[in-house]
Amino acid sequence: MGTIKRLPDAEFELMKVVWRGKPGITTSEIIDGLGAASHWKPQTVLTMLTRLIEKGFLTSERVGRQRNYTAAVDEAQYMSIETGGFMSRYRGNSVGSLVKTMYAGKDLSAEDIEELRTWLDQKVKEKG
Repeated sequence: MGTIKRLPDAEFELMKVVWRGKPGITTSEIIDGLGAASHWKPQTVLTMLTRLIEKGFLTSERVGRQRNYTAAVDEAQYMSIETGGFMSRYRGNSVGSLVKTMYAGKDLSAEDIEELRTWLDQKVKEKG
């Protein structure tokens, strides 16, 4: 696969269902995982699945009368690219600016801040 590109929001929502499921997730399991709130018709889901295969995000195989899907790009790999793209577009690659903006907007809970502190402490220890 070539360069991984950012997914449109709808395809990203679909990929989150695939990543949460076990490899070989079926079309009906994907539709169930999207939930009623998505209001997507089965044909819409099938179209998006086809696009994700064409983009190299999924592989599929026919098993009996159904099709099973497996992620060809794992979630951590995609999120690394998505986060890097976001950082360069909106914050000039400054993690500090991003965190300040999130904190000022009240988007960080006390638990988020503690998780961030723990992660930063671990990274400092690793750098030694």
